[in-house]
Amino acid sequence: MPRRARRHRYELNADVNVVSLIDVMLLLLVIFMITAPMMQGGIDISLPQAQSKPLESKGELTVSVTHAGDVVIDDQHYTLREFRVVFPSLAQNRMRNGVYLRADKNVDYGTFAQVLGIMNADGVTNVGLVTEPEDVR
Repeated sequence: MPRRARRHRYELNADVNVVSLIDVMLLLLVIFMITAPMMQGGIDISLPQAQSKPLESKGELTVSVTHAGDVVIDDQHYTLREFRVVFPSLAQNRMRNGVYLRADKNVDYGTFAQVLGIMNADGVTNVGLVTEPEDVR
């Protein structure tokens, strides 16, 4: 009579394999650490340096002029022609204590003067020019 091999029944193991979950968590952590600096929004402006006192931001309207001459308000890019049309409505709604103007140090003076002129024509008289602190050595 042939002998049957007796199957050995294993007990069910209901424990969660935590080691693989930790591996996945560490992998995600590394991915987020690498990609987080790349995902920072904003515009690339190299502000000029000047000897000035720091301004306290009060959440007012900030107008930025990029090196290419685009005007940026709240992450919306405008040409000078579009800015001339859009700015009066923005200034009416958000211009309580003035406007902060940030311009790249490589923007030509004509573009800067046009933006300032548009703001002045729409009744903005309190303009804060944003600069970087000067290196004093």
